[in-house]
Amino acid sequence: MNKKTIIISLGGSLIVPEEVDWKFLKQFKKAIEAQIEKGFRFIIITGGGRTCRKYQAAAKKVTKLTSDDVDWIGIHTSRLNAHLIRTIFREHAHAIINKNPYDLESFLKAKESILVAAGYKPGNSTDYIAVLLAKQFGATKIANLSNIDYVCDKNPQKHPDAKKIKEINWADFQKIVGDTWDPGANVPFDPIASKLAAKEDIEVVILNGKKIANFEKYLNGQKFVGTTIK
Repeated sequence: MNKKTIIISLGGSLIVPEEVDWKFLKQFKKAIEAQIEKGFRFIIITGGGRTCRKYQAAAKKVTKLTSDDVDWIGIHTSRLNAHLIRTIFREHAHAIINKNPYDLESFLKAKESILVAAGYKPGNSTDYIAVLLAKQFGATKIANLSNIDYVCDKNPQKHPDAKKIKEINWADFQKIVGDTWDPGANVPFDPIASKLAAKEDIEVVILNGKKIANFEKYLNGQKFVGTTIK
């Protein structure tokens, strides 16, 4: 694998915080294209965002949902966002969006600078897919772009005394997020994905994707604001 391949787990909260954030997407596109010019290649996995939560909430008001039902809504909204990302990067992106991290024939043959992936099946978050793809492509780092500056030791919205974490190991991170997958949970990085990342010795950095200049610092190997899990 090209050592300049970067895996990005792009939080749906950045793509669709309420409505589709085209201003963010424009900035994100510019930042990625600048790195492509330097020879970098990207695998971008998209989350579902507010669209996902709106659909899940609406369905729950009408009928009782199974865990799989909730997951499938998330998977399809993830795929919708993936099509959006592939479209805005049309001139750089591989034509096929990967929806199965265990079937990478098209991805492995691709020559384009951007590969886009989306949700797979129930029980597999997009974070988990990011780790699977990192493993398959031999990447040792994942940039997880969300809407938070740091991971905290507890939920800062409920606990004013929550402490920011700049660096943490996987064992301690697992104590914060638990060890079971909940499709409706809002955690910095999925517990099941965390287990696999720890096993494969993959480093994950949690960054606030809205702060594009900070993201660019990370890409350029400079000091950045965020939480490193390894």
